[in-house]
Amino acid sequence: MDLPGLPPVGPLICFEVIFPGVIADKNRRPEWFLNLTNDAWYGHTAGPYQHLVQAQFRAVEEGLPLVRVANTGISATIDAYGRIVKFLALGERGVIDTGLPDKISKGTYYSSYGNVPVISLVSLVIGIFVFCRFRHQLCY
Repeated sequence: MDLPGLPPVGPLICFEVIFPGVIADKNRRPEWFLNLTNDAWYGHTAGPYQHLVQAQFRAVEEGLPLVRVANTGISATIDAYGRIVKFLALGERGVIDTGLPDKISKGTYYSSYGNVPVISLVSLVIGIFVFCRFRHQLCY
């Protein structure tokens, strides 16, 4: 999405931020994420903190800063390394006034390849295991 005066943004509504590998458009990569959410239904539980941590993971995976706006949850500006630059605590009212952190210029390994290397490695290990079991049965 293009917003006047800002770099291209990837908008994420509520829980969309929890899904790894699918939040960034690969053809038109954003330069930052904006996560708008309503954490009111979590109340004062671990939920808002878990939701925040998931947002931090997505920033790290994609190498992009993330601005999280939560009406009753934890609002924060997160840099491309997952570090919280500024935040408003759970239930706190206010405004975060900070610049947009820099992105990782070339993206990350994960943003380029996703889960493919891990799935390939696991498939290879399973294949070797099955081959060895099958071979063992043929020999004995």
